Amino acid sequence: VQLQASGGGLVQPGGSLRLSCAASGSIRAINAMRWYRQAPGKQRELVASITSGGNTDSADSVKGRFTISRDNAKNTVYLQMNSLKLEDTAVYYCNANVLLIHANYGSDYWGQGTLVTVSS
Repeated sequence: VQLQASGGGLVQPGGSLRLSCAASGSIRAINAMRWYRQAPGKQRELVASITSGGNTDSADSVKGRFTISRDNAKNTVYLQMNSLKLEDTAVYYCNANVLLIHANYGSDYWGQGTLVTVSS
């Protein structure tokens, strides 16, 4: 299984970006999908999550600004980021719990990370 993240870049404070992460491989189903981020010198933190049924949750620091969504037909998770702040600067990683064909339980996979830089 591969998770390919994209959409990062440089944006001014107050701007928007949309991250995408597509999963590919011998996938039977994908359970929860998540976005994490890691800022320089800090630990990786959970930003937002979405279940296979579409239930979402997000960190208090991004509530009202970031929206997670998914397209199950495309095995893709998105993170719409609005009203970006300087402190949102980080490498963003996608994560998915994937049930492989012929597997009995899901396993976690990670994308390669995409850099989001918020700067004036």
